[in-house]
Amino acid sequence: MNRKNIVLVDGSSMLRNAFFGLPSNGARGIQNLILKLLESKEADFLAVAFDSKTEGSCKEMYKNTAVYEGLLKEEERLREALVSLDIPVLDKEGYASADILASLAKRCQEEEGEILLLSGERKLLQAVEEHVTLKIPVVKEGGLEFKSYSVELIREEFGLEPESLAGVFALAGDWGIGDKTACQLIREYHNVENIYDHIEEIGSQRIKEALTGNQEAVKQQEEFASLRRDCDIHLDYTKTIEQAEIQKIIDMDFVPAVFPGEGEEPSLESGFHAVTDLSEAETIFLKCGEGCRLGLQLVVEDKAVSALSLCLSETECYCFIPAGELSPQYLAEKAEEICKRAGRTTVLHLKSQLAFLKLTLDSPVFDAGVAGYLLDPLKDSYEYNDLAEDYLDLSIPSKTELIGKSSFKRALEENREKAVSCICYMSYVALKCHDLLHESLVKESMDKLFYEIEMPLIYSLFHMEEAGIRVERERLKEYGDRLKVRIAELEQKIYEETGETFNINSPKQLGEVLFDRMKIPGGKKTKTGYSTAADVLEKLAPDWPAVNLILDYRQLTKLNSTYADGLAAYIGPDERIHGTFNQTITATGRISSTEPNLQNIPVRVELGREIRKVFVPQEGCRFVDADYSQIELRVLAHMSGDQRLIDAYRQAEDIHAITASQVFHVPLNEVTPLQRRNAKAVNFGIVYGISSFGLSEGLSITRKEASEYISKYFETYPGVKTFLDDLVSEAKEQGYAVSMFGRRRPVPELKSLNFMQRSFGERVAMNSPIQGTAADIIKIAMIRVDNALRKQGLKSRIVLQVHDELLIEAYQNEVDKVKELLAEEMKHAANLAVSLEVEANVGDSWFDAK
Repeated sequence: MNRKNIVLVDGSSMLRNAFFGLPSNGARGIQNLILKLLESKEADFLAVAFDSKTEGSCKEMYKNTAVYEGLLKEEERLREALVSLDIPVLDKEGYASADILASLAKRCQEEEGEILLLSGERKLLQAVEEHVTLKIPVVKEGGLEFKSYSVELIREEFGLEPESLAGVFALAGDWGIGDKTACQLIREYHNVENIYDHIEEIGSQRIKEALTGNQEAVKQQEEFASLRRDCDIHLDYTKTIEQAEIQKIIDMDFVPAVFPGEGEEPSLESGFHAVTDLSEAETIFLKCGEGCRLGLQLVVEDKAVSALSLCLSETECYCFIPAGELSPQYLAEKAEEICKRAGRTTVLHLKSQLAFLKLTLDSPVFDAGVAGYLLDPLKDSYEYNDLAEDYLDLSIPSKTELIGKSSFKRALEENREKAVSCICYMSYVALKCHDLLHESLVKESMDKLFYEIEMPLIYSLFHMEEAGIRVERERLKEYGDRLKVRIAELEQKIYEETGETFNINSPKQLGEVLFDRMKIPGGKKTKTGYSTAADVLEKLAPDWPAVNLILDYRQLTKLNSTYADGLAAYIGPDERIHGTFNQTITATGRISSTEPNLQNIPVRVELGREIRKVFVPQEGCRFVDADYSQIELRVLAHMSGDQRLIDAYRQAEDIHAITASQVFHVPLNEVTPLQRRNAKAVNFGIVYGISSFGLSEGLSITRKEASEYISKYFETYPGVKTFLDDLVSEAKEQGYAVSMFGRRRPVPELKSLNFMQRSFGERVAMNSPIQGTAADIIKIAMIRVDNALRKQGLKSRIVLQVHDELLIEAYQNEVDKVKELLAEEMKHAANLAVSLEVEANVGDSWFDAK
């Protein structure tokens, strides 16, 4: 039996896309699309679905406006045209057009149909199956194109099955989480509910805050993003479209929409050229004279040069491909030479190219990706296509769209044309974006931050990655063995305490054991069972030994998988780990580390801290470690200008005891350990905009008591209260929070109609200036220390940066000098009303030096 080609069009979403900006205008564009489909004989049967009046995803947004009225007229016009052509028009009360299509696709597929869905709604990706394909319109430079999604492409692009995508669409919303991060979270935790059950396990503080502050909105978005397939609509798709009906459409009086290939301007790619000849390359290199301005990208993969791209103008963009005498080494040398003599070179991801470019701080190089990050730190990606869309108003294909997951080297062999386009786009966008990015940095008063902190930091991070840190394999193995023994002991103790054997790693089984069989009060029931998230268990731990053991078990199993087993994979032939340090990930400006993440080592248990023992200096060296003491509280004192808090720090005594003495009105020498603990929680909590609810949870006290603590704190330090209130007001007015050094953090949540989102936004507005300033200070310190070591001709190098801490591998004869230099440069990284205090220690492992 021949399978029929059934085309189902999402009229509502396609019409919205056409109406609100795609290069096909309203009903005429959809009419033309249908004509194209029928002329190409892609459809044996065709139907068009529309939202019902109660389920329109767009209509409510535009109610009682001219825009809404215009959209309605276009819809009426399109419906009339379809009816006159005898094309089925579908809608059903209570159902969105996407739900109608998903329901029909399922039914038609079962009845031996090849289904093609056309929609502007990404949510319909969930309906893709073996015989169901989705085409989504995308705007390219040449006009409107349709991207075709099969199950295989969805798996490749998202790393997930289609049915898992509702969670991705819910997470990738207005809260600063992009598709890439959303996919990663769903791959790890499977669904949104499970993510919230394990929220404390998420390493990124920015992602954790975004999720916590928008929980209700995310869950509502997940519900909206889910497809319904229960719409009871049946079609007689046995009636195929005849040629006479096609002619009827052709004869209709509609103005054709612009489609690719019809009256196109010369494409951008026409200015892209592949170069494999040495003499041609040298002719081009001669054009890059003294003081020229250009875009450059040295493509580095697996510690080797795969290609070089140079863009001199709109029509002169070259991709140099290694071949014969045009060797990778020659291209690297030429790229370095050009950068050094150019008046300005703009690149993307400079750090990844420095191993071959060998530039210094005084080189006139501009990193467009880092500039893009500073201007919008909430984005997930700053690739060439992101910058083109944001600053050039240009929609161009991404690397994935052009060459998939292939390496550039392989793509240049197998799909040269697309690989050359991709590589040329990098230098083209870099060149074209420079002036716009620079002007934006100046306009937003972040040019000094960019040129004096972020650009120099690239070089310091590269030096640190290049140095790497030594890990002793045998010690790591011994540590892993000890962990496994301790994990096995904890398992047995948990079984004894709970009275049964079960899978401790299964949230469902664990919840049933704790809350059903052991009858522990305080269980939170979710759709998938009881929540066993860290915040739930931590409240129960003091009173239930089994829960305390489970928390320890989780810490140790994470240590085992992530560090004891995981670190070994990163140790290179030189017995060192050369991790990656990222400066464009966090919204607050903090540096993060990946491959591996050394900034998230669990320290709740002693064994967690002991992982530092496996990190050791090379022979003839020792570690010198220094970190800032309470840097964020000191920044708060300075930025708030509260004299009492400043004086408390200037007394150089225990700040938490002083705060307890002042808040609880007791002499300093009579402050109890409990009062100090509570004051410490308030001190640090204030920095993070803590609420009375958050403090009550953390201290296990009533909300009323917590509220009184916070009130007393603000009575004691009234300047802090005024400062924090002003931060929120300013962020509401400006749309962003700003650090002492001008770093901006957009806070769109402050304008949300959702109370939880607004509350989250207020916490961000209070915390970001403090945390951002602290992040800037450690960056300045790192640059100063790195430069001082080199300037003084010392061989010692920074090998690790973790939050407010720097670790240096110092040669034995340089230890004393390095210790003094490290403390001195860190102390003077910023001039605050209270001094920056630094404690430096020396040891034969990271553990000993900490």
